[in-house]
Amino acid sequence: MVIWKFCTVTYLPFRNYFILYDYYLFHLSNVDDKREEAAIGRLEELPPNIVMTKSHPLNVRTVNISSPILAAKSGFFLKLFSNGTEEQRYVIVQIHESEEAALMDMLKFIYCNSLSSKTPSGLVDVLMAADKFEVPSCMRYCSNELQNQHMTIETSLRYLDLPSKVLNVDAVQPLADAAKLFIILRFRDINKFEKEALSLPLSGIKVVLSSDLLQIASEDAVYDFALKWARMHYPKFEDRREVWTTHLCFLSRFPAMTCMKLKKIMTCNDFSRELASKFVFEALFYKAEEPYQQRAIAAKLGNRYVERAYKLRPVKALEFEAPHQHSVVYLDLKRDECAILFPAGKLYSQGFHFGGQELFLSAHCNIEQQGFQHCLGLFLGMQGEESEPLAVDYEFSVRLRPDNEFVSMYKGSHTLNSGIVVGCRNLCDIGWTPFLNADGLYFIDGVLHVRAEITVVRE
Repeated sequence: MVIWKFCTVTYLPFRNYFILYDYYLFHLSNVDDKREEAAIGRLEELPPNIVMTKSHPLNVRTVNISSPILAAKSGFFLKLFSNGTEEQRYVIVQIHESEEAALMDMLKFIYCNSLSSKTPSGLVDVLMAADKFEVPSCMRYCSNELQNQHMTIETSLRYLDLPSKVLNVDAVQPLADAAKLFIILRFRDINKFEKEALSLPLSGIKVVLSSDLLQIASEDAVYDFALKWARMHYPKFEDRREVWTTHLCFLSRFPAMTCMKLKKIMTCNDFSRELASKFVFEALFYKAEEPYQQRAIAAKLGNRYVERAYKLRPVKALEFEAPHQHSVVYLDLKRDECAILFPAGKLYSQGFHFGGQELFLSAHCNIEQQGFQHCLGLFLGMQGEESEPLAVDYEFSVRLRPDNEFVSMYKGSHTLNSGIVVGCRNLCDIGWTPFLNADGLYFIDGVLHVRAEITVVRE
């Protein structure tokens, strides 16, 4: 096998030789004149940019090969060696000059099951060569080696930028999954690493925005971040609308957004009006469904309907104007979310619009007034430093087993102001440990269902 480092590979079946040559003089050793002339004739048929001159002599190194071994490991070479008669099996395979080292290393692997390349860049080059020449065992080896190396943002992004046909190969899928997991965990808190996250390319930001593990206030904040990223990377309106239409809009979870944010999306120029209407209407119809129907929709349609690990818990709010201004707000808390509040944690809901103000609910683990035990408290508050006072009557209820009906737990009246919360310190009138009992009254399929009814008091 005659090899030198340029941009074309020629296989001569009558001698089990490969020739890798560029646009200069080539040389065949130990080949009879008749077949050498035939080879030269074939090379003369190459594109006009390949020129052979005597002024550029070529250094040749010879490597012996075994066609049965190559055919056993490579689908490409199997077809090459078994296609037709010896005279018909003369073919020319072109490669880029930069692929020569990776090709030689791949050939070494076929014989020795080891590689000279150790760096991520070198292993990726061999991986690409192994894909091109259909050597799945070499692809698997490269994938395993890359997974065992220290992952960085740069290397993980390079792996994610591999062609999709390579990433979808079974042998490479674990590497793609490892790269995605690294990006997800690295940017789980995108507020903490906002500058770094905003610099990610499209392949990286798609992984971040598709994650269920994002530690972020709400889906409203996810949308605002995605919009900021798009405007930074695609300043031209046409390009930005294209990336929104083909990628980013499918990563935002519109059913988890507040109605105020959905209203703003309808007037956002980065969306086409038709696409914005589609997603907003889908979200509103989803919000109107009963919880069991919502779970069925999420199970059927996938991630776009699955809530992330929001720092602000989503609520479902129904507002009525008659016979008086009244709102019913539903808040669901998982048992493990409540458990981690001990001994003095707080959990806040997303804001909801009522009476011209932005209100919220908060659940606290606190000590009851007698100071004997921890318990769950529920409170109502108002957002905004310049909010106007709002006089309200409110009632908190919890859905109880075994009837699964809401039962009133606390009633109160207060004038809400920014910066203060009102409510009760012991919502269920029970201590912390019996409250969390999985077999108790309060958690239905692991979820505490809370309802707050709020009515504006007119003087």
